Amino acid sequence: MSDDKRRGKMTVEEAGRLGGEKTAETHGPEFYSEIGSKGGSQRARQHEGTKEAQGKTSLEEAGHRGGQRVRKLIAEGKNFEEE
Repeated sequence: MSDDKRRGKMTVEEAGRLGGEKTAETHGPEFYSEIGSKGGSQRARQHEGTKEAQGKTSLEEAGHRGGQRVRKLIAEGKNFEEE
């Protein structure tokens, strides 16, 4: 769309970006950490005891496994550099 037809309007992308910047400015990083934690625990609660959750790895366990894998890869990289 040409600029003259959009005069005074903004795209959804622009509005979202501006809103996100304003939220970050007013709330800070702690806000995002808190809402992320709330969302993650709520999502985990939704799946507890469900048929889909049976036999699957918990989110906490999956995170731990991923962290251990990264730790191993870093150690291997350091060993490779030393050789």
